Amino acid sequence: MINKVKVIAFDADDTLWICEPYFQELNAQFLDMMADFIPPHLAAQELHNTVGANIALYGYGIKPYSLSMIETIIRIAGEEQCGKYVKKVIALAHEMLAKPIELLDGVEQVLQTLQPEYRIAVATKGDLLDQERKIKNSGIEHYFHHIEIMSEKHEDDYSKLIKRLGVQPEEFLMLGNSLKSDIIPVLALGAHAIHIPYYVTWEFERVEEDVSHPNLRTLSSIKEVLPMLQRS
Repeated sequence: MINKVKVIAFDADDTLWICEPYFQELNAQFLDMMADFIPPHLAAQELHNTVGANIALYGYGIKPYSLSMIETIIRIAGEEQCGKYVKKVIALAHEMLAKPIELLDGVEQVLQTLQPEYRIAVATKGDLLDQERKIKNSGIEHYFHHIEIMSEKHEDDYSKLIKRLGVQPEEFLMLGNSLKSDIIPVLALGAHAIHIPYYVTWEFERVEEDVSHPNLRTLSSIKEVLPMLQRS
């Protein structure tokens, strides 16, 4: 039962703050550049293939994504013509890394309300330095009892996190936008999960099947967690 929960963990990107729309903008700029060589749908497929092949090697985040973009540019444009496009990708990556953090509506209200009643954690994946920077610059770091930046979010990763937090699975609640990374692995351990879909989902985080579980709730806004979780 959800009333046994002691720890609430929040995903970061597209749960606490905006992330994926910036990558969508970056992709659009990439397709514009590669239109000098091939149609956009072919460039998109080339980038998709490169990113998918490199996830296990590079992990997640703007720096790994930029490396995959550069690799794709070299393959499409050729070594002799790729220079200016590579420079453009590097400049765009720098711009993304410097973007201010834009919290989603209601995030700080929820954290402020729940902190006195629960231990609050961040459980996110991605590039360590980039995620640390985002958390530091978000203005909400002080709400978190624990911060976990993972390379992946599999069952074993959550199991280790739950043990480090000193609770049982039924005392742990994960809240996030990705069924694949935030919800399915947590439910498999017998913990609780709240899915708050974001309006756009990265293609490598999408799942086709419906997910149904007695420990799962789906909400349309992070603010909707308060009536469920407030104890006083």
